[in-house]
Amino acid sequence: MSSIQATAPDSSLNDIFAALADPTRRAILGRLATGESSVNELAAPFPMSLQAVSKHLKVLERAGLISRGRQAQLRPCRLRPDSLARATGWLDSYRALWDSSFDRLDEHLRSTQKGNHD
Repeated sequence: MSSIQATAPDSSLNDIFAALADPTRRAILGRLATGESSVNELAAPFPMSLQAVSKHLKVLERAGLISRGRQAQLRPCRLRPDSLARATGWLDSYRALWDSSFDRLDEHLRSTQKGNHD
């Protein structure tokens, strides 16, 4: 019996995966992996308004993937790796299941090929 739960992931995990589904938000996370940045710095490489980037940041913040500081007028954004770790942990449970399935398939194919060569 697998250790994977049959139920759907909880709502916070759903929020994380929904946030990660957008390429702009993934690019923002990639930028934040190098260190904290201001909204203006994060918006610079994108051909969209500052307001549109702010909406993406709100999605990431609601999902717990980033946090925003409060330094005077600035609100620097930083990555929250703990939320990514939750998503990775959930994915790892499925990776283990698939690895096991592929190992069994590989063994079956080897035994089948061995039987054909005898």
